[in-house]
Amino acid sequence: MDTQLLPDNVLTTLLKKLVNWARRSSLWPLPFATACCGIELMATGASRYDIARFGAEAMRFSPRQSDLLIVAGRVTIKMMPVLQHVYQQMAEPKWVISMGACASTGGVFDAYATIQGIDQFMPVDVYVPGCPPRPETLLEGIMAIQRTIDQQGLPPKGPRRPLGLTIAPTYSPRPQPVPLVVDGKRSV
Repeated sequence: MDTQLLPDNVLTTLLKKLVNWARRSSLWPLPFATACCGIELMATGASRYDIARFGAEAMRFSPRQSDLLIVAGRVTIKMMPVLQHVYQQMAEPKWVISMGACASTGGVFDAYATIQGIDQFMPVDVYVPGCPPRPETLLEGIMAIQRTIDQQGLPPKGPRRPLGLTIAPTYSPRPQPVPLVVDGKRSV
């Protein structure tokens, strides 16, 4: 078909690309936040970082309406069966983000009751490092899943293979713009 013969208000594309665009632009996360990472997850949904720019503002607390599970914070042995049940109730295709050191490796809680990484019990697609990770890093993790959906489309049928991506923190702390003065003395 010659595209020069089409009127200006007609757009041609592949159906696969259109479906991938719609799928990546409407990720519905299910937050499983248990600790300080949950506060950063809430900040990501607030106006300063605005997760709505990426189509993921519809936080769903029902696994049947979600396709992105964000595990933020530590997970104990007693919580893991519930988390696995929630994961199994999610419709395919589904993605998992492990947010923070506690969800990814157990963090500083090397105890018998704390799971040392949720990837032992469910496939994790993106690891977001930090203790707690900044909202920008979580947004990078969501964008990594969106890029994967754009490039690969729907995952193949059969056993679930996790992506296993790790996001590098891009935040670098800067000195204060104004020197700190305590008791008339300037501190470094």
